[in-house]
Amino acid sequence: MTEQNLIYKEEAYKVIGLCMEVHKYLGKGHNEKVYGDALELEFLANHIPFVREQKYTIEYKGVKLPSYYYSDFTVYDSIIIELKAIQTLSSSETKQVLNYLAASKCKLGLLVNFGENSLKYQRIIL
Repeated sequence: MTEQNLIYKEEAYKVIGLCMEVHKYLGKGHNEKVYGDALELEFLANHIPFVREQKYTIEYKGVKLPSYYYSDFTVYDSIIIELKAIQTLSSSETKQVLNYLAASKCKLGLLVNFGENSLKYQRIIL
């Protein structure tokens, strides 16, 4: 996929920019909730439509299971954002976002890590 046809390119660009602003101001060392609180303020100030801790059910053979997922944020009704504040991202965090995407039917997930010296993020497409 070339840069010209990245899915939700403009929306993701705005969100990552706001995440960078939060990281620039707070730095590393806080827990995920603190970054989420700051990011929520940025979304409000920048008129980004979002739902915090959106609940997604999981289906198995057409039956909703009692288990479910909560995304840290769902923005623009189409992008899942998963926040982390850890030393380094691993494949288990990527798998977590893929599970959220499958349950939500969203196509794009942004995995954002505030726990490093500079903000790290991954675009994850289902």
